[in-house]
Amino acid sequence: MTQSILIVDDDPAQRRILEEVVNRDGYRAVPVDGGEAALAYLEGPSGAEISLVVLDLVMPGVDGMEVLKRVHPGKPNLPIIVLTAHGGIETVVNVMREGATDFVIKPVSPERLHVSMRNALKVNAMAGEISRLQKKQSGRLTFGDLIANSHGMDQVIRLGKRAAQSNIPILIEGESGVGKELIASAIQGESERAGKPFITVNCGAIPENLVESILFGHEKGAFTGANEKHAGKFQEASGGTLFLDEIGELPLDVQVKLLRALQQGEVDPVGSKKPVKVDIRLISATNRDLLQMVKEGRFREDLYYRLNVFPMHVPPLRQRKDDIPDLVAHFIRRLSAEEGKAVVGISRDAMAMLMAFEWPGNVRQVENTVFRAIVLSDGEMLEVSDFPQVASMVEGYAAAAVPSGMREHAPTHAAPSEAYIQAAPQPNPYAASPAQAPADTRHTLADFARSNFSDGIAITDDAGNMRKLEDIEAEMIRLAIDKYKGHMTEVARRLGIGRSTLYRKVRDLGLEVRES
Repeated sequence: MTQSILIVDDDPAQRRILEEVVNRDGYRAVPVDGGEAALAYLEGPSGAEISLVVLDLVMPGVDGMEVLKRVHPGKPNLPIIVLTAHGGIETVVNVMREGATDFVIKPVSPERLHVSMRNALKVNAMAGEISRLQKKQSGRLTFGDLIANSHGMDQVIRLGKRAAQSNIPILIEGESGVGKELIASAIQGESERAGKPFITVNCGAIPENLVESILFGHEKGAFTGANEKHAGKFQEASGGTLFLDEIGELPLDVQVKLLRALQQGEVDPVGSKKPVKVDIRLISATNRDLLQMVKEGRFREDLYYRLNVFPMHVPPLRQRKDDIPDLVAHFIRRLSAEEGKAVVGISRDAMAMLMAFEWPGNVRQVENTVFRAIVLSDGEMLEVSDFPQVASMVEGYAAAAVPSGMREHAPTHAAPSEAYIQAAPQPNPYAASPAQAPADTRHTLADFARSNFSDGIAITDDAGNMRKLEDIEAEMIRLAIDKYKGHMTEVARRLGIGRSTLYRKVRDLGLEVRES
């Protein structure tokens, strides 16, 4: 979602100039004609959409200083850039004291305003992310901090707020990457245990022989390597919340002890002669069908019913696509600030493509996809071409998945969904079985993306499965050596690696090279 910037100025000509600068930078300009109108907008239902305010200081009626005094206390995280023709030291000090983020002298150049807006939004994005992390770390994250405004999440939030009012055991079900841990953290943050320990355990990441020790603790000398006493996760979470992620991965023998701990409110550390009382709020999560596991004898039935007292299902992202624009905007703001990039938004075509994608990896996949796009992007707006992996899997966008150096081979008269590329793979002198394809063989863009990306290097084997990266790398090195006739300095430069690294890889591949 494009960030909205409120422009407050009583001069119509100045408003139009600022509006043009803001729109050109990829933001959505919201112009108002004075301080009173600005207060009405910010205090109204649309005020939450504003990411930044560009505020003229000298205006009739309610001036910029009055707007600052009334807005900043209620919206301390809203960045405000003040514009004025009078730049005295006293004026600057006064507006900064009232909460202004930056101070710009009129007439302001588009470049100066651009830098000021970008920096203010970056700082605000980082401050928001730090605040969110601090809340999560301190156990005070709430549902208001989550990006979950779609209709598909209404039931989840409603149930979560109800569950937060008691200590009832909760089982959160949903696919991997949908945000089950954040839901659990928000339940803790809105309960009477807010601010108390919130301990997370990924049951699928613990070695089987250490599960009991990590969960329940152990005494010194209880087993080989137990050099000191260790308090388990149950004891660490006492007084707060214990979140057991991937609960279906627990071994059956540990499930028995977990059931006893939940029923008795006490745990037996390994090697201890007496149990230890604990006071925890248990929230568990799984991406598996626990009931089916019960039927198959892989999960205890009594433990299942003990955990499944208050079930919650978090829908996958493909069933709540209204959240995608907000998620993408959030990740762009945060990641561009972290990476020091100038990305401020995403084009309509790119957003339409992301909305059409099914996102099997859910929110986690969105974050990683945006991260990759920001790292590779050289502009201020993410375009379709910045998401080649997604483009190759969404109908109508496959052309963007083809490297730019190969697009010239596509006929310009064909529609994107019907475009063809003339593919005449060059023979590879090092390949065991050179491809023998007639020069007039025609492949669709999707076929091309699945087969060759450059000079006959195939990324799939004869069965259509992806080849190993090391095999593709080896073939590329062989091809580069042949192309540059053994000039290793040039080969290393073209491949973007050092000569020593190249020689090591050549040695590992068993190649004999003579430099010309």
